[in-house]
Amino acid sequence: MLGMSWSSLKGLFLHPLRSLLTILGVAIGVASVIWLLAIGEGIGQAVQKQIEGLGADNIIVRTIKPPAETNAGKGGFIPYGITRSDLTRLMETLPTLKRAVPIREVRREFRYSDRLVDGRMVGCIPDYAEIARLEIDRGRFLIQSDCEQRQNVCVLSAETADRLFPYEDPLGHSIRIEKDYYQVVGLVKARAPTAGIGGSLEAQDFSRDVYVPIETLWLRVGDLVFTQRSGSFEGERVQLSQITLQAIDVKHVVETAEIIKATLAPHHPNGDFGITVPLELLERARAMRLMFMLFLGIIAVISLLVGGIGIMNIMLATVTERTKEIGVRRALGAKQGDITRQFLRETITLSVMGGTAGILAGLVCGPAINLIRWGIEKMAPNVMSQMPDVIRTMEPTIVNWSVPLAFAISVLVGVVFGLYPAMQAARMDPIEALRHE
Repeated sequence: MLGMSWSSLKGLFLHPLRSLLTILGVAIGVASVIWLLAIGEGIGQAVQKQIEGLGADNIIVRTIKPPAETNAGKGGFIPYGITRSDLTRLMETLPTLKRAVPIREVRREFRYSDRLVDGRMVGCIPDYAEIARLEIDRGRFLIQSDCEQRQNVCVLSAETADRLFPYEDPLGHSIRIEKDYYQVVGLVKARAPTAGIGGSLEAQDFSRDVYVPIETLWLRVGDLVFTQRSGSFEGERVQLSQITLQAIDVKHVVETAEIIKATLAPHHPNGDFGITVPLELLERARAMRLMFMLFLGIIAVISLLVGGIGIMNIMLATVTERTKEIGVRRALGAKQGDITRQFLRETITLSVMGGTAGILAGLVCGPAINLIRWGIEKMAPNVMSQMPDVIRTMEPTIVNWSVPLAFAISVLVGVVFGLYPAMQAARMDPIEALRHE
C-alpha cells in the first residue's frame, strides 16, 4: 500500500536539509498554482464587474473629438459629436429601444463662500442615477419637474460636498457656477471611479461631480465650449457628451447597436462618435479571463514540474547512497516490487508534505497581496498611484478547484518523477549492491 510510513520518513530524514529543500520546491509550485489562479480570477472579476456596471442591456454612444487636422481651416466654432437630433432620430426610428439617457458634461468651477472646487458639471435626467449606479445619501436626486421647468437645482457628489461644505449641511444652500446659482437638493454617496473601457468610453471619475437638469445646462451654459491655448481662444460646439440607450431585451443589443451605427454614420462623416456595447465587452472579458487563467495555470504547473525534477534528483542521489541497504534487503528476500514501493513511498511523502505546505501558503494569498500593496503604497506611493485601478483595487479570489488540482498535480509529479529512481533501485543486482562501498 502506497502512503506515508515511518520507514519513508526515516529514510528522508537521513538528509533533513535536502529533503526540506525538495519539499519547499513542491510547496512553491503548489502555492504558485493557487496564487496565480487567484490573482487571475480577482483581476477577471474586477474587469467583469466594471463592465457589468455599464449594464448588459445598454448601448453607450459617446462623443469623440475628431483629430485637429480634420477641422483644420474651418475657423469659428467647431461643431462635433452627437446631437439632440440624433437622440430624437434614434428614439423615433428604433422600436427595440426602451429608454435613452442623454448626458452633457462640462468642466467648471464650483464656489460657495470663499471655497472653490474644480470639477465636472453633469447635465442629466432623473434616470441617470440608476444608469450610473449613484446612491442618494441625503435629500433627493433630480426629478422630472426639475428638467421640465429648467430649475436651477443641483445634486452634489460626496467629495464636492465635503470640500464646499466642510462644516455645514449643504442641503438648502446654493452654490455658484460661473454667474448662476444652483440650490443643493441632494447629495450622493461616494462612487468609485471606473476605468476606461474600449476606445470610445473614457474613464469616469465621479468624485467631483455636480448634477444639474440637462435642460437647465442647455439654457444656462449652452453648447459652446471655450478653451484657451497659447494665448488664443478656441471654440467648440457640443450638444451631448453621451447617450446611454437601453434595449427592451438583451437579445436585441448587438443588432440594435449595428443599426444605431448605420443610422448615425451618414450624419457624422468625420467619425466623431463611438459606440460601446457592454454585452460584447462582457463576452470578450469572459473569454480573455479563461485564457488568462489558463496561461497563468500553465506557468504555475511549470514551477511544479521544476519541483518534480528536484524530487527526481534527490531520489537518484538517495538510491546511489543506499545501494548497500538495497542489496541487504534483496538478500533477505525483498522483491523488486518491494524496493519500488519503498522508494515511491518516499517520493510521495515528499510530494504530500510539499503539497500540504503549498496549500497553506496558497490560502493566505489575499492577506499577502494586501500586505504587499500596503508596503508599496508606504514606500513608493508614486508607483502605486500609477498602477491601473484594477490592480490597486483587485481582491484575489481563491478558485475552489485550484486547491485539489494543485495538490493532485503535486502527488502526480511525485509519482512520475519518483518512478524512475524507484525502478533504478529495484533493478540493482543484489550481489553487486552488497559489494558497493
